[in-house]
Amino acid sequence: MTRQRISQGSPFEEHIGYSRAVVDGNWVFVAGTTGFDYETMEISDDVTEQTKQCLKNICWALEQAGSSIDDVVRVHYILPEASDFEPCWPVLRKYFASAKPAATMFQAGLADARMKIEIEVTALKQQA
Repeated sequence: MTRQRISQGSPFEEHIGYSRAVVDGNWVFVAGTTGFDYETMEISDDVTEQTKQCLKNICWALEQAGSSIDDVVRVHYILPEASDFEPCWPVLRKYFASAKPAATMFQAGLADARMKIEIEVTALKQQA
């Protein structure tokens, strides 16, 4: 089986050298995704708005891979400020209510000070 690479056109992908997502067999690996709107390269100052945009970006990548948010089995949340995590919970609950993936939250610095959250997921590819 060949490996499929999915690009969202973010300049970060080109500058750093990675794919938004990689499909390998039945697995979909979505790279750490931030709250940038990759069409406009704008990012909100609000962590919950960034969370929504992260998940929109992730849903797009999963769809391109033949998967969906309901197929996510693992999620990592990375936030520079741990206190910003709780305000994100309602958005996360909305998106992950069905999948209920295994999850871990890390507190760590991100590449750009405007970024308040980064989300990485692993999903299974839907079977035809």
